[in-house]
Amino acid sequence: MIRRSLSSLSLLILLSLPARSALAAPDSSQPPTPAEDGTLKALSAVAGAGMMDSHSYGFLEELSDDIGGRVTGTPQAARAVEWGLARMRSIGLENVHAESWQISRGWSRGSADAELTAPVHHRLLVDSMGWTGSTSGSVEADVVPVNINQIDEEIEQNSSHWAGKILLVVKRGFPKQGGMLAFARFGPFLNSAYAAHAVAVIGGQAGSKSEGMNLTHTGALGFNTYYDIPVVSMGAEDQDQLERFLDRGKPIRIRIAVQNHVTTGPVDSANVVGEIRGTQYPEQIIVAGGHLDSWDLASGTTDDGCGVTVALGAAEAILKSGFRPLRTIRFVLFTGEEEGLLGSIAYVKAHQNEMSNHLAAVILDNGQGPVNAPELGGRNDLIPAFQQFAMYTQAFGDIDVNDDPVFGTDAGPFIMAGLPGINLGQDSPDYKFTHHSAVDTFDKVKPDILIRNATIMAVTTFWIADRPDRLDTPWPAEKTARMLRQKKQDAFLKAFGLWPFGDLGAEP
Repeated sequence: MIRRSLSSLSLLILLSLPARSALAAPDSSQPPTPAEDGTLKALSAVAGAGMMDSHSYGFLEELSDDIGGRVTGTPQAARAVEWGLARMRSIGLENVHAESWQISRGWSRGSADAELTAPVHHRLLVDSMGWTGSTSGSVEADVVPVNINQIDEEIEQNSSHWAGKILLVVKRGFPKQGGMLAFARFGPFLNSAYAAHAVAVIGGQAGSKSEGMNLTHTGALGFNTYYDIPVVSMGAEDQDQLERFLDRGKPIRIRIAVQNHVTTGPVDSANVVGEIRGTQYPEQIIVAGGHLDSWDLASGTTDDGCGVTVALGAAEAILKSGFRPLRTIRFVLFTGEEEGLLGSIAYVKAHQNEMSNHLAAVILDNGQGPVNAPELGGRNDLIPAFQQFAMYTQAFGDIDVNDDPVFGTDAGPFIMAGLPGINLGQDSPDYKFTHHSAVDTFDKVKPDILIRNATIMAVTTFWIADRPDRLDTPWPAEKTARMLRQKKQDAFLKAFGLWPFGDLGAEP
């Protein structure tokens, strides 16, 4: 059944692509130039190889089942790096190597247990958030609510009453800040809770409640930041009950024990790198990839095993097509993404002297759904070219090109370097359940969608790499800063200490 489905779609691609006109001319009455016609033939071959002979799904099974969760800095993450190197070599990539970097502290999960002792008794579903501390053994304490939507007022007015209490993060009223800015304010709250001698905090990333039935969702609570106070995610069913008790004025007591492991100093990590060298402009580079690290409640399949194996499948498709692009495509499997884009930040820093010769970064990291919206990282000047390219890939379905800058994944550091950091947006409605949870497992991924996404990454990166003219040059820092201010990205980047531009781009 799968084979028949893939064959049909591949045929559609092979029929549709050559029938189109030149990449630079949507009018079908205009014949393609020889260079453009060659690119179209190459794209057809890449698409056919991607859809007909892909090992992406098998790679994903290996990464998910044989290695499993891959928290940065742990032995499992090191195994994943070795696996990535071996897979790149088996595909036939050139210059395969690991690029080392260090994370400021290593962290691994121990145990987390909690039980409600009053007003009723039952076990609570909890799991520790990443890079947070431990309780002093098993501790029983009263629970007090903290309204994340008025967090500054809570810290100023109520923190003196937090000593010896378990803090339950709730949301009441309307938030003063949303999205990443609310996330940025969560860190100061945790520091205040620790300074006030609170026992523990119940609340996910930015105080978010768990999605799904009987699930917790782990994750880091800052960019390369460790918090001494233990913080747990609680199943929504249990948290809702606690909130109902509080709303009815019933006192709550919980017994909680959290034991995590943290190093006193930095630990090693590495990005995995391999290339398809360009035939004419090998010094010009397009990066393509996803992040190899994951969380550990499950196997990290949708976050971001999919991105890793899509990148490997894209590389395999291009190599099997028999065509080579004019420019180099560098496939990178980043680590440290979950702790604050650390691997991609390390990559940009290590390659800063050649950033002027980078053209773009193409990243997949939005779960298990089909690619439907390439987000061009603020580069509205590139929308016409990408919209035209999307016309030639209609066999994959509608593609909605936009210029949104995405900083929740490894496209972000490339955007700040002035490049189009392209996030391949996906339609993944179930990602809210699998994201950082115990159901982020191999069975949640459909092979046809994974292979389709790998083929889209292959033809997209090949198109960028093989265009007769260079797609773009990096923007200067002032122009990038101005764009990020206009897109209202500067406030949260500053809040996390990621803003590198000073006063550049500010209104006079």
